[in-house]
Amino acid sequence: MNLSRKPFYLLLLVVILAACKEKKPQPMVMPWGEVADSVPAGDDFDLDRIQASGELILLTINGPQTYYDYHGRHLGTQYMLVQRFADRLGVSLRVEVCRDSAEMAEKLSLGDADIMALSTPGKLVASKLKPLLAEELKKWYKPELLDEVRKEEDYLLSARSVKRRVFSPMLDRKGGVISHYDQLFMEHSQKIRWDWRLMAAQCYQESTFDPQAKSWAGACGLMQIMPSTADHLGLPRSQMFDPEQNIAAAARYLGELEGLLGDIPNRQERLNYVLASYNGGLHHIRDAMALAQRDGKNPHRWADVSQYVLKLAQPEYYNDPIVKHGYMRGSETYNYVLKIQERWNGYRGVKTSRLGFTPSEPRRATKERKKKYDV
Repeated sequence: MNLSRKPFYLLLLVVILAACKEKKPQPMVMPWGEVADSVPAGDDFDLDRIQASGELILLTINGPQTYYDYHGRHLGTQYMLVQRFADRLGVSLRVEVCRDSAEMAEKLSLGDADIMALSTPGKLVASKLKPLLAEELKKWYKPELLDEVRKEEDYLLSARSVKRRVFSPMLDRKGGVISHYDQLFMEHSQKIRWDWRLMAAQCYQESTFDPQAKSWAGACGLMQIMPSTADHLGLPRSQMFDPEQNIAAAARYLGELEGLLGDIPNRQERLNYVLASYNGGLHHIRDAMALAQRDGKNPHRWADVSQYVLKLAQPEYYNDPIVKHGYMRGSETYNYVLKIQERWNGYRGVKTSRLGFTPSEPRRATKERKKKYDV
């Protein structure tokens, strides 16, 4: 053999061996038994293929106009608009959250998704690789759809979306009877070392003591427990409206949240964080704590962190790299904690000043404030 040609043959042998080791695409077995080759989304993955696959892929960013988590459900004007379009096509909707519009545009150009929702209301862009889908979207969309979705979202975010009867915040003030469920609050709050009147105050905020209350998001019963949370707590869905089972499960959840917030040393402060997490989600509260710490505030002081709960509704905060879970309707959670504190104080016979007194303040500061403002 000519030695000068030996390197060439060796190179050829390496190429052949590498080709032999390449994995062949695996066939995909459909639920009904048909076998089809798996095909990546590409130039020909248009409307008919999307409908056959049963899934529409949406690219978006986190924000109030686009897409966000709310009590375990997803909202956002753009998301709700595309969900309607997916329903029109008869397919499910899968959402992929991107860092920014540049990342969305890149993925859309590569055919990795079908539709891109920009923060401008009603601005939906279908992939250029899918002209049939783009034409269908153009024919379907009408400006009035945007108004319909906005009205629907406003309704879902209002108190009107919770079906409940409104009862008095105190059944018998002179007799010290708060509700028909006081004994249950006493029994189950004792297991987590809570003041039973605090659980009662929270219950009124959740359902106004209506055991049949139900929200559009699926929260049920006195303590408005979500089905997924009930599953996590071992509460059968058939018992979600049972007063004792509902209160018992809520107590377990409050105890669990308090355990997860064990890094907050002051118990009274910790209760504020537990209530906020029950309403707005622990992950959002952790984001607010991280922002507070970054800015030199005390992440274990609710007066500091609550300000960042409010700020998580602003783009410069919920888009900050330190924030892991995006936009939050912070004013709702802020007011949730405040109203429960005020009602708890009322149940205990403690007057509350609108100047900012909370039961988590040190006793000395409380006495000084009381002298100064005669609360």
